[in-house]
Amino acid sequence: MSSRTIPIRPETQKSAAFEYIATRKDELIGWARKFSLFPYPFVTACCGMEFMSVSSTPYDTDRFGAALPRFTPRQSDLLMVVGTITHKQAPVLLKVWEQMCEPKWVLAFGVCATSGGFYNNYAAVQGIDRILPVDVYVPGCPPRPEMVIDGIMKLQDKIANQQHLIVNDRF
Repeated sequence: MSSRTIPIRPETQKSAAFEYIATRKDELIGWARKFSLFPYPFVTACCGMEFMSVSSTPYDTDRFGAALPRFTPRQSDLLMVVGTITHKQAPVLLKVWEQMCEPKWVLAFGVCATSGGFYNNYAAVQGIDRILPVDVYVPGCPPRPEMVIDGIMKLQDKIANQQHLIVNDRF
């Protein structure tokens, strides 16, 4: 009787099925992250009323996975800067952003957050991109809820198309 031996593949050689699964894992993680946004609203001015209407029934950000705002930076991954930021508030905003876990994204909500708006004076920051890296700008004074939802959808596309550091050769 002859026994058959099964050759064991060395660890360095990967099968085509593993490569297919590895590329699909990146898409799966991107899909999961894009529908699990936990926003931290940093609301300072009149755009706050429009921010509240975005979460109301007609617009319902829950279908985009961004319904429950977190009021602690350690539990959130999306910083929504809503309204005018003054130079006195800038260090607080930076500290909030630094306390957020990776990956983190920033959405500038309204013309005052994106460019300083009509407050062209010594007290207002002329755009939060001077303090933080901004991923999506939503213009308008105040921006319509449809524009905010469009900004969230653009951010979701950006998240889904990113390369996720959690995926590596062993996973």
